[in-house]
Amino acid sequence: MNPQTCIDTTRQWVERVVIDLNLCPFAKRELVKERIRFAVCHADCEEALALSLQEEIRHLDRHPETETTLLIHPDVLTDFQDYIEFLALAEGMLEHFGYEGTYQLASFHPHYQFDGTDPDDVENYTNRSPYPMLHLLREASLSRAIDHYPEPEAIPERNMERVRQLGPAHMRALLRFCQGK
Repeated sequence: MNPQTCIDTTRQWVERVVIDLNLCPFAKRELVKERIRFAVCHADCEEALALSLQEEIRHLDRHPETETTLLIHPDVLTDFQDYIEFLALAEGMLEHFGYEGTYQLASFHPHYQFDGTDPDDVENYTNRSPYPMLHLLREASLSRAIDHYPEPEAIPERNMERVRQLGPAHMRALLRFCQGK
């Protein structure tokens, strides 16, 4: 798959889903300021993805003007269960390399499913994306943003309520629209 297509599709998803639905109240500022890095990794195995994740961490270390990275990996971990298992490994990598408290991972996947939900439950769309991706965030920046946001602990429930109101058909159509389908 063409890397630019992956970036364009993901950017469209950030604009139309994440920002327009206000699923992340901090995303718009970073997108407008062009401080979101869209990185495509065409790894075909978990080891190569782990190396790409390390490279993105190093990129953030060297480029403080980049606030956050979306590491898009369309060719590996397309199975959600495999993705979740890798996510635990990626969290362990952050800790092992001394980045716990510096960077945080958020997870997005086309088949995202929260524990205790059915695959078709609309709440899962709060974390569904066009491609599997790992979102690296600067923890200090996130903390500063949350400190100035009213009731940040209520964000996940507000997001779930928002997508419930829109319904599963609307959310599926929105995701397909971002994918150009």
